[in-house]
Amino acid sequence: MEKITAYLEENRQRNQDDLFELLRMASVSTDSQYESEVRRAGEWVADQFRGLGFDTELVETKGHPIVYAESPPVENAPVVHVYGHYDVQPPDPLNEWITPPFEPTERDGNVVARGATDDKGQMLTHIKSAQAWIESEGALPIQIKYVIEGEEECGSSNLDPFLQEYKERLSADIAVISDTSQFAKGQPAITYGLKGIVYFELYLEGPKQDLHSGTFGGGVSNPVNAITQMLGQLVDQYGRIQIPGFYDDVVELEAREREQFASLPFSEEEFKSKLGIEAVHGEQGFTTLERRWARPTCDINGIWGGYQGEGAKTVLPARAGAKFSSRLVPCQDPDKIREGVEQMLESLLPPGLKMELVHHHGAPGVVVSLDSPYMAAAAEAIEQGFGTKPVFIREGGSIPVVTAFRELLGIDTLLLGWGLDDDNTHSPNEKFSLDDYYRGTRASAHLWQELSKITRD
Repeated sequence: MEKITAYLEENRQRNQDDLFELLRMASVSTDSQYESEVRRAGEWVADQFRGLGFDTELVETKGHPIVYAESPPVENAPVVHVYGHYDVQPPDPLNEWITPPFEPTERDGNVVARGATDDKGQMLTHIKSAQAWIESEGALPIQIKYVIEGEEECGSSNLDPFLQEYKERLSADIAVISDTSQFAKGQPAITYGLKGIVYFELYLEGPKQDLHSGTFGGGVSNPVNAITQMLGQLVDQYGRIQIPGFYDDVVELEAREREQFASLPFSEEEFKSKLGIEAVHGEQGFTTLERRWARPTCDINGIWGGYQGEGAKTVLPARAGAKFSSRLVPCQDPDKIREGVEQMLESLLPPGLKMELVHHHGAPGVVVSLDSPYMAAAAEAIEQGFGTKPVFIREGGSIPVVTAFRELLGIDTLLLGWGLDDDNTHSPNEKFSLDDYYRGTRASAHLWQELSKITRD
């Protein structure tokens, strides 16, 4: 690895220049006015692979293209997927950017630009590490199959069809994604668990029109009263979710997981201060990190109904609506939860009201065994790249492609985040530490070496 480490150090500025070049492309996938820039970014990524001699395709979809590239096979060595995306979030609001979003600027050791950490910078580390191997050693020690899409920020609607069509070509032993964060500055992490989700919209309809609350109050069911009462019963005063069968399949944390979480440098006081709250809240009997990462939740995401204008208007509203969701832990079945929600809300519906429950989407949670040899390889690589042992964490969010890899391709995913929680992803002044860009590339190069030591089944 000495030759590769030396190569990365010698080419640090070159790799940084390439990152800046990619960041100048306004590849906003959600806005049609940027369509040519999205394609330009996809072509640029494809050219990177072509320059390495990889078998490369720019796969057309109903939307933006997917870059697929694979290095030559290596006998008896694992086959690894790398997933990333070259599209970015819209830059709005533009007036809050200190410098233009698509003019990457170095500031305080960071590059500031839209897409810096989500996901151009992190994705590029896995290309530059392959380049280091090829230009230093002549070849990679494993085969890598890259899937770099251009629609992650607008729902990845064409990714699953691609995975289905290319299923045989995409066979692999493990996937790698860097689109998450370190636990803290200077403390890299491996995310080994993600929550799933079920999402609903609830509509209640009462009288044919808004009514005078003085004339009709006490004689007609109020949809706003009803929806708040119904949703208020989803979670009790102790933070326990009351949906029938909700906890049937919840797998309790192992003792070593709780010990690992407890050992992390997490300050509840700093957490409260950062969020501007006076107290934490949630299911009793669990710590804040346990609740955030490894316990299921249920939250109202939005609610509306009745008069919203200035001053008073004493109406009895004709209708009300709300959006709510549950974050699920591994082994919970989204369909079972949906059935429980329907059963519960139907039982709570007051007379005189009509109910419509819309089920938007659902995905199960994912957890990768801490005893996996791939996990051990990743931990060793990160320590070599960052000079610090990683911690093992879970995340409260959901990454649909991780579920897709497991369900469609039958492989687990290593989530190796090089970014930081304060990198302003999806916000103005998005940034990425240039040192972490370098360390992430170095860790990635070590990862290919460590994975090559694993014997395939």
